[in-house]
Amino acid sequence: MKDVNLYGALSVTAFALCGGACHQARGQQDNRPNILVILADDLGYSDLGCYGGEIQTPNLDKLAQNGLRFSRFYNAGRSCPTRASLLTGLYPHQAGIGRMTFNASLPGYRGQLTNQCVTIAEVLREAGYHTGMAGKWHVSETQLRDDQREWLAHRVQYDTFADMESYPTRRGFNDFYGIIYGVVDHFDPFSLVNGETPVASVPADYYITDALSDSAASYIRRYSSSDKPFFIYLSYTAPHWPLHALPEDIKKYENTYKAGWEAIRNARYERMKKLGIFDQSSDYLTDRRPDKEWDANPDGEWDARAMAVHAAMIDRMDQGVGKVLNALQTAGKSDNTLILFLSDNGCSPEICQNYTGGENDRPDMLRDGTPIIYPRKKEVLPGAETTYASIGPEWANVANVPFRFWKAKMYEGGICTPMIAYWPAGIRAKKNATTSQPCHIMDIMATCIDLAKTAYPKSHKGKDIIPMEGKSFLPVLKKGKREGHPVIGFEHFNEKALMSDDGWKIVQPGKNKEWELYHLKQDRTEMHDVASQYPDRVKRMATLYEAWAERTLVIPAP
Repeated sequence: MKDVNLYGALSVTAFALCGGACHQARGQQDNRPNILVILADDLGYSDLGCYGGEIQTPNLDKLAQNGLRFSRFYNAGRSCPTRASLLTGLYPHQAGIGRMTFNASLPGYRGQLTNQCVTIAEVLREAGYHTGMAGKWHVSETQLRDDQREWLAHRVQYDTFADMESYPTRRGFNDFYGIIYGVVDHFDPFSLVNGETPVASVPADYYITDALSDSAASYIRRYSSSDKPFFIYLSYTAPHWPLHALPEDIKKYENTYKAGWEAIRNARYERMKKLGIFDQSSDYLTDRRPDKEWDANPDGEWDARAMAVHAAMIDRMDQGVGKVLNALQTAGKSDNTLILFLSDNGCSPEICQNYTGGENDRPDMLRDGTPIIYPRKKEVLPGAETTYASIGPEWANVANVPFRFWKAKMYEGGICTPMIAYWPAGIRAKKNATTSQPCHIMDIMATCIDLAKTAYPKSHKGKDIIPMEGKSFLPVLKKGKREGHPVIGFEHFNEKALMSDDGWKIVQPGKNKEWELYHLKQDRTEMHDVASQYPDRVKRMATLYEAWAERTLVIPAP
């Protein structure tokens, strides 16, 4: 196996060097920008300070203050479909991950990236870029073993966590440090890999957010010694459950959330309006979901602590972004690096303490055999490694202010992400501005291709490639607007939506449900379903949805 890996590494290096030589004339300086994509995991729309949150995110706030915020940047509603779309420039079903990372033996539901798509890393490496990734992959098919409990707890070891052909290093990345699966113990992560080699153990003071930040910073330092530009994908696991954070970070927020859901939610929305993310003259704040009063909450201490840990995880992520920005500054690469920061979906309403440990990617014990508590009755405070808990729907509703819903829903709360673009040498928009131009995460591929001055391939490794769906948003950065998509479609576990470029959106919230209709230009937070007033429009848009679903491999579905 070592000989095979060595051969693969040498081949990758030679191929990358050839790509750079072929693209750039000998002796000519390569002025193409570096690209750094930073993806948070289950971050709420209003969690960041620059989107109205009370969480301390000074590094990300600085990027927003000197860059451009997007108020209508869309994702695919859940972790693995969004990552598939980001990496390939396709809708997630076209890339093979219409649902989760399990193979349903249907074209749109293979459970991992197929050979009919190509990744940003594959395209940019061939165009002469260094390519590195640190973080959560989550686009390989999940393996289940007879000794799953012991495997999840690191008590047995295997050479691979998935089909190695699906690993980042086989999909265009020269360097990879991170996890193959989706859910991890943040202090001792399962499926941790360096390149293609499993990491058998980690130091006692290990915390994955710090390790990912340090890895990305190290890539920057190493790549910057070359004349070639680089593409780095930093995919954090924070703030996805389980609620695991360092004590010093939790302490910053130990009293913050004792004010309760309503107070935090209202304060966030008022800050959002002052920041110009939403029109101050209009009221877009939706009703609370679920409508539960804080003063009548018997678990107030536990719930306040849960949100404090969520905040602490985001705080530590921002500290890590600071390390990465410092590495760019020290290397002299800050001005000509496009940085994109966004979330993979809306904040999660899941109550993970109701799940069963020892299954899929959820352990039920530490590597020394200590049981992990899933506090169904909130009997243990979250934060430590020995607990698996999440913030639940009430705080998710706060995190997604002003929207109603959350992760896995095709309403705005599930599919609209905060997105910051920062590029001093390239962005011409006014600093600290907010754009309402609709863009989708599949557009990142097209934008990278635009910046790299290369082309999307028609074939790759002897296989025909599905044509790219994304459209570059470089015109938004340069001119403030672009000609967008006529329609953008969404589907996940029978949650459906279609949005047209004239501001209308239909939503079908589950199988056999009626289509709802919203006019986002007047009703940004989907408070008023007007389907009964415009039945012809609903019918036309539903027909467009069905055509889109068939073309993009949503149909046939499992």
